[in-house]
Amino acid sequence: MAIVAVGILCLFNAALLVHAEPKSHPITTQLSAKWGITPAQLEIAEFIDEESANSFWDYVELLNNVPDGLYRFETEEKRYRKSLELASDILGEGQMGLLKLALSLHSFSPKVQAHLQVATEVLAKGDCETTIFASINGKVACTVDDLRSILRAGAKDPSTVETFAIDHIYPGSENNSLTVVLYGEIGTSEFKQFHAAVKAETERGTVRYVLRHYVRKVSSRKVRLSGYGVELHLKSTEYKSQDDSPRPQDAAAGVDGTDPIDELEVEVEGFDFGQLKKRFPHLSHSLDRFRSALLEQHEEIAPLKAWEFQELGLQAARRIAEMQGDEALQMLQFISQNFPTQAKSLLTQTVPEEFKKEMRHNIEVFGRNLNLQPPDSALFLNGLFFDAETIDTVTLLDTLRSEMRVLEGLNRINIRGGSATPLLGLDLSSSAKEFAIDIRDSAITWINDLENDAQYRRWPGSLKDLLRPTFPGMLRNIRKNLFNLVLIVDPVEGDSAGRDIVKLAESFVVHMAPVRIGLVFKTGEGEDYRAVTCGFNYVHQKKSSTEALGFLTDLYAATADQKVIRFADVRQVLKKKFNRLKLEEVDEILGEDSDFDYGRQLAQEFIDRLGLKTVPQALLNGVLLPQSTLTSDEFEETILTEIMQQTPTLQKAVYMGDLHEGEPVIDYLMKQPHVMPRLNQRILSQDEPHFIDMSGRAHPDLEDVTALGQLSNPDLTATLMKNLKYFGGKSTYQKFLGYRVHFLTVWVVGDLRLAAARKQLKNALKFMKSSSGTRVAFIPNVDGTDAVRSELKKDLNALVWATINTLEADESYDQVMKLFEAYESNPSTVSSSVPDSVLGFLPATQMHLKMLRVYCQRVLKLKASASTVMANGRLLGLFDKDEFFDTEDFGLLQSFNALQYTDKIRTAMKQASQGDADDTPTMTSDTVMKLVSILVPRQQSKSRYTIPSDVQDSRTVVKLAPKRTDQPFFEIVAVLDPASRGAQKLSSLLLLLRDVVNCQMKIFFCAIDKHSDMPVKTFYRFVVEPELHFTNDGRLSAGPSAKFVGLPANPLLTQSLNVPENWLVEVVRSVYDLDNIKLSEINGPVHSEYELEYLLLEGHCFDSSTGSPPRGLQITLGTEDRPIIVDTIVMANLGYFQLKANPGAWILKLRHGKSADIYDITSADGPNTVHTAESTRVIISSLRSHVLKLRVTKKPGMAGVDLLGDEKDAAGGGGIWDSISSIVGTGGGDSAASGGTGETEVLNIFSVASGHLYERLLRIMMLSLLKHTSTPVKFWFLKNYLSPQFIDFLPHMAEEYGFQYELVQYKWPRWLHQQTEKQRIIWGYKILFLDVLFPLDVKKIIFVDADQIVRADMKELNDFDLGGAPYGYTPFCDSRQEMEGFRFWKQGYWKNHLQGRKYHISALYVVDLRRFRKIAAGDRIRGQYQALSQDPNSLSNLDQDLPNNMIHQVAIKSLPQEWLWCETWCSSDTLQHAKTIDLCNNPLTKEAKLTAAQRIVPEWKNYDAEIKRLQAKVDDREHEEQAAVAAAAAAAAEASTMGHEPSNVHSTEDKETNAEARHTEL
Repeated sequence: MAIVAVGILCLFNAALLVHAEPKSHPITTQLSAKWGITPAQLEIAEFIDEESANSFWDYVELLNNVPDGLYRFETEEKRYRKSLELASDILGEGQMGLLKLALSLHSFSPKVQAHLQVATEVLAKGDCETTIFASINGKVACTVDDLRSILRAGAKDPSTVETFAIDHIYPGSENNSLTVVLYGEIGTSEFKQFHAAVKAETERGTVRYVLRHYVRKVSSRKVRLSGYGVELHLKSTEYKSQDDSPRPQDAAAGVDGTDPIDELEVEVEGFDFGQLKKRFPHLSHSLDRFRSALLEQHEEIAPLKAWEFQELGLQAARRIAEMQGDEALQMLQFISQNFPTQAKSLLTQTVPEEFKKEMRHNIEVFGRNLNLQPPDSALFLNGLFFDAETIDTVTLLDTLRSEMRVLEGLNRINIRGGSATPLLGLDLSSSAKEFAIDIRDSAITWINDLENDAQYRRWPGSLKDLLRPTFPGMLRNIRKNLFNLVLIVDPVEGDSAGRDIVKLAESFVVHMAPVRIGLVFKTGEGEDYRAVTCGFNYVHQKKSSTEALGFLTDLYAATADQKVIRFADVRQVLKKKFNRLKLEEVDEILGEDSDFDYGRQLAQEFIDRLGLKTVPQALLNGVLLPQSTLTSDEFEETILTEIMQQTPTLQKAVYMGDLHEGEPVIDYLMKQPHVMPRLNQRILSQDEPHFIDMSGRAHPDLEDVTALGQLSNPDLTATLMKNLKYFGGKSTYQKFLGYRVHFLTVWVVGDLRLAAARKQLKNALKFMKSSSGTRVAFIPNVDGTDAVRSELKKDLNALVWATINTLEADESYDQVMKLFEAYESNPSTVSSSVPDSVLGFLPATQMHLKMLRVYCQRVLKLKASASTVMANGRLLGLFDKDEFFDTEDFGLLQSFNALQYTDKIRTAMKQASQGDADDTPTMTSDTVMKLVSILVPRQQSKSRYTIPSDVQDSRTVVKLAPKRTDQPFFEIVAVLDPASRGAQKLSSLLLLLRDVVNCQMKIFFCAIDKHSDMPVKTFYRFVVEPELHFTNDGRLSAGPSAKFVGLPANPLLTQSLNVPENWLVEVVRSVYDLDNIKLSEINGPVHSEYELEYLLLEGHCFDSSTGSPPRGLQITLGTEDRPIIVDTIVMANLGYFQLKANPGAWILKLRHGKSADIYDITSADGPNTVHTAESTRVIISSLRSHVLKLRVTKKPGMAGVDLLGDEKDAAGGGGIWDSISSIVGTGGGDSAASGGTGETEVLNIFSVASGHLYERLLRIMMLSLLKHTSTPVKFWFLKNYLSPQFIDFLPHMAEEYGFQYELVQYKWPRWLHQQTEKQRIIWGYKILFLDVLFPLDVKKIIFVDADQIVRADMKELNDFDLGGAPYGYTPFCDSRQEMEGFRFWKQGYWKNHLQGRKYHISALYVVDLRRFRKIAAGDRIRGQYQALSQDPNSLSNLDQDLPNNMIHQVAIKSLPQEWLWCETWCSSDTLQHAKTIDLCNNPLTKEAKLTAAQRIVPEWKNYDAEIKRLQAKVDDREHEEQAAVAAAAAAAAEASTMGHEPSNVHSTEDKETNAEARHTEL
């Protein structure tokens, strides 16, 4: 040990000789939400609720059972640990790790916050001062006594209480009439009392109990968020962009009482200083100095020669791959996230040729199979693909949870490890191919036959023509019956849809569409149905099938104004068609004994086999078309769409030789696996299947019904499964992998006293006997009675139950069939043929029947005697009174089950058994049943991919085995280039996954083989922690933050946050300029704090009649009390809109005025969204993305009205500005007159700035503009990039100079190509969103660059005639001759493109917003941007190149040259005429902007001094106010100590000793 100590001392002494005084300092960043920390047990309860609603209430009971409540524990940490301990009784071991991660991410905090927002609204109507209250009948009860007295009053709830998707409704109380909403904090003693009172009422069946969270005293500490990245980009220093004003010191670098330096990473350059200090405590001071010295090794980033860049990616991959083990992950994170400083050290790494060869091979394999090419980074989690660019931790957590459920479920049936892998990859969600019915049926009357009818003889007859290319949407005319359309209609009842589709079918035949048409008539009693059938058949026989169809359409035409077709109508039309027939002959044709009355029975049987209750219906190749599309408007399009969907399958079949000339096409179509002999919508429903939870534990020794009632639903099911006996026996088994199993388990539930239930069970048993692989169980669902034995002998339910439980499976089948026969003949003597063993079991059946009734009521939610069928745990819904399955239905059930589920499971199990023979699980019928119920219900929103088997993994792959092989584990595969931006993010996520879940991990390195520049120019940190941390005194720690240490001191850095798509964040505290961080000049730590200002509610809106977006439609979001808190405008691109929201329940409406006058919202689809005729309720309760799909319809009489028409907008405004004026005050006047339509004309000036230098220039631009105009001015600033200092100073400046201002915000839409460089993002905001940033009543907006000085009245520019163009720009000057070589627009691409037009500069432009919106200029510009920006070499000056590139589509009016003078391009003698001066960068001199400003513009210094005087005045005023507040506080404190004894409480934050009073801190 002494040798080690000496070695370390030598090392750091050497290091200290080199570096005496460190210049590098840490950079720290944190992000908080707007709301306070929510108690941990509330977030845990919400996590459990997503597992199951019943488990949520189990957790509530566990909390209530804690003596004196959760708050008897003094510290946050103890309460947290206790809450987790209780949760572990409900959740599996794997889920507990994910729960800790969810609590660390605070992913359920928004849901709790949404509850609090709803509670606050309700409380506003009452006056409770308590920590808990209830709401009944619109009254608020503050105590349990109040609650009881309101309930005793017994008034029925007059209005239905609005409930939300996030509410918790007590199980079993859903249908009770009176609603009690309890608002409280679970885990408190007050809650326990209230809960007991409401629960008692609920169990009496009188009250529907709804629980919402409410915390009276919310913590003042904000929720610290994680799950985002922080980047520090190396910034170009070609042009100086730093402000030279004196820098203030960051007095409070460490907030929350912690200095960021104290929390820094203990490991530096491979030395773990935490461990070293533990082992050598006497060297602690020296170790700190050594650590500092290591951190300071890089003042600069070592410059590399061009050839040294080439193999950096390969060298990084090689260095990491050499390590293997978990250290390789640490090394991957270290190298990728600090790449600019690590690049130099990689140069010594040699890369063997075998390594390169293997990597080249893998790159080719991944490219061919998964379309991945370096530097793409991808993560595969059990085969589910995540793109490194877009992955976010909340979505990742959701996926981990759903996969964990499956893994734990498989583990319970002893399937884990290699056996689980093929099963995890299965996608058992409803397949896209719907089931079809066999249409080779004599019930169908075919109208035409493409293969044999004369009119089609000129068409080509070869199937190969199907492979011929055609124009999109065009049908191929081939003389084959490839598409067979069968219409099922009621020929008599005149519903318009049925008549319309028959008329359209006739037009298909007349116009020779390549579709074969068939008809089936629904039949009924009476002469009318007979007459239509006979008439149709007569015409069909005497003339032709097309004439028969014509007869039908003639009949419809003759009775167009009638609802029903009568016998007389048929007689009249037939006589007209065959005028030679006498009336007596017509009557004979249509009469009772007619020779033409045939086919009606066949038709009815066909319709029964379809299993449908209503007509009309249509089948294309046997596939049922949606009934809603069978209208005259949609029918043709539906047929065309369905044909287009089926064509590729047929083309593939022809190409592969499966479909050939030797076989009739119809026979090929009907032998496909999805074609069934019958259809049944109960079985084939496309809705989400409902499975019972079989994950519980069986409880073998239950004494009575009460003991049963204590079990959870999954435990009830498990107990039943353990004790259930089946019909079946040896003959019904199937052999599989050496085991005898049933692949279909059918539970028949019902009351055998009812005929339908008897038929149901009898048919199930008959089917079981006639097939293999099926077993049947019967579950009686009857209210139990304590009957005497003689009565029990007559009870068929008891007799059948006793038979199953006493006889062998083979015998019980015969015995039950005899019982049914005996019961049918004489119910009273049914037991005469029953063996004594069965009769002896009868007394026990009484208790069994009661228990089974409890099961049916609680788990299956069935009333007594109700009937249903379950297949492998899937509930097929409540059967109608006389409804039952016949044997063919059970056959369909077996076919469906095999095709959809068990065939795939068979294949996977075979695959698993081939891998590791020892690992293969025992297969039983229960295993199959459980497998289906585990694998099917999981959400399959993503596709699963298998990693190609031909990848090589001996050299370029890091392989990590699971930490626990006896537990279920995830299969995680990452493909990445360590020298890429994707690897920076993915490396942190891989470390997190390794920490949080048991996983087998493989990391494939696929690097770019040759670089010509530094591949990564950013430092990166991903902020995430696997669980919450606490301080030594049990308080919640400050929370996660990004920490950069050991950064080079001299390079210029710019900071940006990489947050999920729907987060809108802003910096709320930063002393330093985050755009220009130079540590050597700051000489201290740099700390910044961001806040999650909004969670975006995004959506797409379409006009339901035209299908196109309603451009210019305004949508508002608010509450009942404040209907408009934020609003937005719909853009034409994808009908996109975005609204800024926060957790809570919101009302979405169309804005009052033109939008609401012209349109109504007709539907709104999205998560937690409820649409009614009156309003649309949206609940924001998650950190994940929330996307809506809105459909609007024009009101009657508004079809021709245009939203963007020239009529005056009656509403007087509306737009994103409302969302701002509510947060940010507007200086100098009422914001309602802020647009351009008020009495006073206002100059609307728009500008953007980022960084302290540009903000300083922006203030000067504003001042110079204000000095030269007498017109009222309103400034519009893009808030996204402004510093807190600028935003704080704005109100003072507005007050001083009398202008208005607003801060507009817009999040770059996810579907629009993203820019990664901050400067280019800002350029994008200048041009891409002009149509949606400003309210509709702003007529004109003038953009002025921050670095301009104004010398003229901007009103002149505002009044300038644009000549019909949507905007006007100033052309670049040509007068400075020495710059000719830099005028790129006079050569190459631009010279050709502009065709003699001028190239315009984007530093100043005026936009006619009305014209701009009218011609959809914004949508066109975004479309062009999307096309061009995919190429990294195009749009190098984005804000300028884009409008100039669009000059032929969106005209530019050239403004007079004097409106923009810039020394770089304009000659000095034109300066005297300049109306604005722009401080352009000069590529020749590279002069700094501040130097240029002071040299060129004499008045600039005066403006600068004037602003500085105002800033000093504001600072003095604020210091005086702070001093006054501090003095007042000191005086109050002194007064309080005078009158009290000294306190012995030492807490710095909270002087109350009662833990319950402080409980809201966590």
